[in-house]
Amino acid sequence: MGRTVLSMSVSLDGFAAGPDVAAEQPMGRGGERLHEWLFQAGGDRSVAADGVTPVGVDAAQIREREATTGAVVIGKRTFDVGVDLWQDTPFPVPCFVVTHESRDPLTMKSDVFTFVNDGLRSTLDQARHAADDRNVLIMGGPTTGRQFVTAGLVDEIHLQLVPVLLGAGTRLFDDLGTDHIELERTAVLESPHVTHLRFDVPK
Repeated sequence: MGRTVLSMSVSLDGFAAGPDVAAEQPMGRGGERLHEWLFQAGGDRSVAADGVTPVGVDAAQIREREATTGAVVIGKRTFDVGVDLWQDTPFPVPCFVVTHESRDPLTMKSDVFTFVNDGLRSTLDQARHAADDRNVLIMGGPTTGRQFVTAGLVDEIHLQLVPVLLGAGTRLFDDLGTDHIELERTAVLESPHVTHLRFDVPK
């Protein structure tokens, strides 16, 4: 069975989105800086001898995430501000939206958004079933990700640590409570643009 992976880009001061998130600025004011590493054209994103295949740490992380993801979970706010931008599911796999609303599934070009209004565990159970033996990726946004961590439903945390101080916005790990959550670091991978940190969450 695949694992439940929380994956998010964060600033050095812990923000996963800038302030004033809205449809016209889905990452919040200045928050798009957190995803620039995905689109870097030079350095780490150079190509192999075939002239086509990206090489380097960042490109390898992108390829691995695409290959291992069987379903995606996002929050309703991320869906609201992202769907018009994506014009599709964020990955070509089933996507489950945590919401309080009742809504019919929304079929897109690559797959389907399913809206789940009976809690985190139900959302995850449906996503795991859809993912089969691949991972469930929790990717949007920080409030939803934090809820899954607090509920003890995350197996791994993947952080893309971006060398910037946003100064304001929504932090990923605010309001987790006072109990320690011990993590086991499994990888540190660096590029000129971002540091990839991976942690197991022991049960």
